[in-house]
Amino acid sequence: MVSDCETPLGQRNQALIEILYGTGMRVSECCNIKLTDLDFHIGTVLVNGKGGKQRYIPFGSYALDALEQYIKEARNTLTSQLNTSDQHTYLFVNHRGTRLTDRGVRHILSELIKKASSTLHIHPHMLRHSFATHLLNEGADMRSVQELLGHTHLSSTQVYTHVTKAHLKRIYMSHHPRA
Repeated sequence: MVSDCETPLGQRNQALIEILYGTGMRVSECCNIKLTDLDFHIGTVLVNGKGGKQRYIPFGSYALDALEQYIKEARNTLTSQLNTSDQHTYLFVNHRGTRLTDRGVRHILSELIKKASSTLHIHPHMLRHSFATHLLNEGADMRSVQELLGHTHLSSTQVYTHVTKAHLKRIYMSHHPRA
């Protein structure tokens, strides 16, 4: 598994991780991003979510930099082996230049995690979970996080509040005079 950011696959992997964590989108949504879904000028991606619902999700500078490098340097290299009739506009591609699948993303992340630590047990959904938890811990309101995640019901988003309750208790205990 290549993770060196100087190689095409390493650049792709970096962009993949940055966009998954930076937007909180589902792996399946990420696999369906097309080049035309990205707006680098305002830093958003159009996501086609569950049930055919579309939403715009902003992304930050880390994702922006990784995506620009991947698109400018790596994607063309990876897709150059395709016949003209097989060309496509999907953002993320595999080592053969074809669209990256859900299973492919899960494999890439599993291999990167194995390389990083033999004791960590992380799955791709944890990037989505971390995205939501970090937003809530930093003061984002539940309704906004719901919208970013593409949840129809607020109760789906409330799953991510258990970590924030512990965070709130730590803040309370360290700052309240009667704690």
